[in-house]
Amino acid sequence: MPPVSKLFRLGAAAAVVLAAPAAAQAPPPLTAAAETITADDLSDRLHLIAHDSMGGRDTPSPGLEKTAEYIARQFQAFGLQPGGDGGTYFQRYAIVRRKLDLAASHVGFSFGKVHAQAALDRDARYAAFGGIPAKPLSAPAYLVGGTVDAAALKDLPVKGKIVLVVLDLTRPLPPAAQGAPSVLLRQAGAAGLVLVSNRDSAAFAQRLRSQPVNRLSVGGDDRSPSPVVEVHERALSEIARLAHLDFGAIRNAATAVTREVPGLQVTFDFKEEVVDSAQAPNVVGILEGTDPKLRHEYLVYSAHMDHVGTAPSPGCSARGADSVCNGADDDGSGTVSVVELAQAFTQAGARPRRSIIFLTVSGEEKGLWGSDYFATHPPVPLAQVVADLNIDMIGRNWRDTIVAIGKEHSDLGATLQRVAAAHPELGLAAIDDLWPEERFYYRSDHYNFARRGVPILFFFSGVHPDYHQVTDSPDKIDYEKTARIVRLLFYLGQEIANAPERPQWNPASYQEIVGK
Repeated sequence: MPPVSKLFRLGAAAAVVLAAPAAAQAPPPLTAAAETITADDLSDRLHLIAHDSMGGRDTPSPGLEKTAEYIARQFQAFGLQPGGDGGTYFQRYAIVRRKLDLAASHVGFSFGKVHAQAALDRDARYAAFGGIPAKPLSAPAYLVGGTVDAAALKDLPVKGKIVLVVLDLTRPLPPAAQGAPSVLLRQAGAAGLVLVSNRDSAAFAQRLRSQPVNRLSVGGDDRSPSPVVEVHERALSEIARLAHLDFGAIRNAATAVTREVPGLQVTFDFKEEVVDSAQAPNVVGILEGTDPKLRHEYLVYSAHMDHVGTAPSPGCSARGADSVCNGADDDGSGTVSVVELAQAFTQAGARPRRSIIFLTVSGEEKGLWGSDYFATHPPVPLAQVVADLNIDMIGRNWRDTIVAIGKEHSDLGATLQRVAAAHPELGLAAIDDLWPEERFYYRSDHYNFARRGVPILFFFSGVHPDYHQVTDSPDKIDYEKTARIVRLLFYLGQEIANAPERPQWNPASYQEIVGK
């Protein structure tokens, strides 16, 4: 629940909407379609997918598969086109657990006819935030050291090179240098990073013992060609002498040291083995629009159908004999809302001009896996997706208010306000993010659309004491309120999918979130 002061503002905002003059009634076919969204339907669906027999819908799990199959059957019954793999409603992505073979993996250094090798079980340590190249990766070296400023590193000519970073790793990095590896890798296009380590033997040995060896890859072989490895300088003594690299002097330089190292070549050669693998589903149904031109543009309704499984799991503990983390609100409420919306839009006279994708994803609780895979493997070009309306946890807390995170970032916010005002019978105020410090904008599936340039709104009613607990059960959902929220989303989707122009970003927000 938000603090009391914010709840007061919620009530005031709701009163404004409730007092708004009635607008023109929606056309009868749309009203009839909206009325198919009922509290009873939502309750029936949610009691099914959040039942103990679903086992908390972990990714992957049998309960998640049962949930996906149920949603696919509903989409088929409504007459939606399959948007998944091979003419099905299922889009599947791989989850692969790999183990790094430390003894067989190394970083090589060549200078003329002299070669040195730092093995990961002796002189080098793999950093978890780096990638694993699928095959040996070799590139010329570039040197960065001394007094560095991370903000300036993005402008260095390191694209395609492997960067030797020579800093004093026995002390915390100065504030100006914090984040330097990510700047180099993500902004400057470095092929990889070698942190030249001056730690004492005991400290370095401890880091060797604690280096990560197991890794998950999601969505297939995603092994990145941008590894980050800490290499002890003892393995580089002869190479450093020949290449005129005085690591001590470089570390102590009063200014930044940035230059090429002519003749020095660095090679990453890592070996991994697959420990186990599995697959997880997204479910995708498509309703084709009526307009010959606009039907090639798409509005997406999304929600995540997974939860955290059974206790003990992250944040969820058993209570007595109850060990199933049902996830009724998180995000059973959003999942059944997408199904209800699909039913409403397929009613007579409710099909809009643009096409609509109804999407339930998995792996949200693991790190937005399913939505990331969908956004990188969409059934239609992502540039033709005009908006994503994401629904996550709308079944609890106050009855007269729904938070719409992201309103300020595009004209979708103004469209939502206009639609809410036109439907006072719903008794809902759609308000801004009450908890910006929690960064919810970056924590649900809409973000994988937003960061790729798709305008979004994220509908959310906040957390509660049952969040990620076995007590997040179907009996605690306010189905009447949820039905009103879903009807608002139906009318909003009609407005977006029938508008002559697609939604537009606010330029400053686009620069901040998309950045290109």
